[in-house]
Amino acid sequence: MTMFYLIHLKTLPFLFLLHTQLAKSFPVAPEHLEKKNLEIAENYLKRFYHLPSTQFRDAGRSSIMVAEKLKEMQRFFGLAETGEPDSATMEMMAKPRCGVPDSGDFMLTPGNPKWTHTNLTYRIINHPSQLSRDEVRRAIERAFQIWSVASPLTFTEISQQEADINIAFVPRDHGDNSPFDGPNGILAHAFQPGLGIGGDVHFDSEETWTQDIRNYNLVLVAAHEFGHSLGLSHSSDHGALMYPNYAYTEPSTYSLPQDDINGIQTIYGPSNNPIQPTGPSTPTACDPHLRFDAVTTLRGEIYFFKDKYFWRRHPQLREVDLNFISLFWPFLPTGLQAAYEDFDRDLVFLFKGRQYWALSGYDLQQGYPRDISTYGFPRTIQAIDAAVSYKGKTYFFISNQCWRYDNQRGSMDPGYPKSIASTFPGINCRVDAVFLQDSVLLFFSGPQYLAFNLVTHRVTRVARSNVWLNCT
Repeated sequence: MTMFYLIHLKTLPFLFLLHTQLAKSFPVAPEHLEKKNLEIAENYLKRFYHLPSTQFRDAGRSSIMVAEKLKEMQRFFGLAETGEPDSATMEMMAKPRCGVPDSGDFMLTPGNPKWTHTNLTYRIINHPSQLSRDEVRRAIERAFQIWSVASPLTFTEISQQEADINIAFVPRDHGDNSPFDGPNGILAHAFQPGLGIGGDVHFDSEETWTQDIRNYNLVLVAAHEFGHSLGLSHSSDHGALMYPNYAYTEPSTYSLPQDDINGIQTIYGPSNNPIQPTGPSTPTACDPHLRFDAVTTLRGEIYFFKDKYFWRRHPQLREVDLNFISLFWPFLPTGLQAAYEDFDRDLVFLFKGRQYWALSGYDLQQGYPRDISTYGFPRTIQAIDAAVSYKGKTYFFISNQCWRYDNQRGSMDPGYPKSIASTFPGINCRVDAVFLQDSVLLFFSGPQYLAFNLVTHRVTRVARSNVWLNCT
């Protein structure tokens, strides 16, 4: 957007932008698709990585400059630095995100602007048609609370005098050189701390604002924008509230991630609470202590679940990308404990506590979640550690025991549970996750995995778990 280059830094707006994905309804010639991808990539790089417009570039250096800017973008998102608009890069470019450029300092706004006082005031000018004024007030209060818990900042709503942060729902061109574009484009923008318009937040009144997973949750968008209002820029931490891409998380239980806590405390100092708050940290693929919550295959891909995230590994791609569970399945809980693919029915089952869900591809099947008693588990079983399906049988691992379920009969096999060690010799540890690849079961226990050959019936390999995430 040209506004990024025309507006002075002190009034630079921060925007939420939803990218539309390429239509997949009709076949596209490879050369046309390549040209289209390059056009999308160049527009993305102009908007977020300051790639000069073609008219300001020497034709001979154009492709070199695009390649360098692509590498910069790929480096920020942790992608392979190919310098080409490959599939992983184009997929990242298509994700919903905030519209502020990613280059530069990704935690503090350039120039380190901040409020000189900590008792900030805010004023809600109006509200959108979908929500009442009270619903908006509660959402805004919750969004500010996310930041006040981790800092010495306080936020007080006022209705008359001039506030530090003015909040308004406005359409299209609303007088700040940053017009909105109607539904499903730019969602909101905020201005960094300062006088006048500084700190103010504008939401597109033509969007559908909600209190749940539908469309755009006001608490989450507001909390991200308030981070900009307080002086924070973007973070390259996938799990941070200030990460560019938007993903739904349940607002009522949302805890500010540690990366955002570090950012706000860098500007304003520690919280006034006697016990300093700590937040969740985003798991890193090459952490030597990494252990998975659950692992499953899904139509040829492998999904490694951890907390509210999962890594997605495709057999033909080198890249293993980290995603929010909620970005793909907003109805699933975080902290899944077991998962398996039923190849015969083309379904994936996921478990947490005594509940489980069934997916066909990325779609939730009707009638879920269900209770694990439908498998025949007694009330004494409160959770499943791991599960895998093989030749019409599903094996469930709970503590040091293995249960076997007959998929066709729909009941547990007699003689089970048995000890894991007697069923799978050499697996003498608690199983965190397991999946099937060819004729080998991959058992994950802590930071290591064991490969159990179903033909020879023995363990043939032991290695670190995160080699599956390309860590050497």
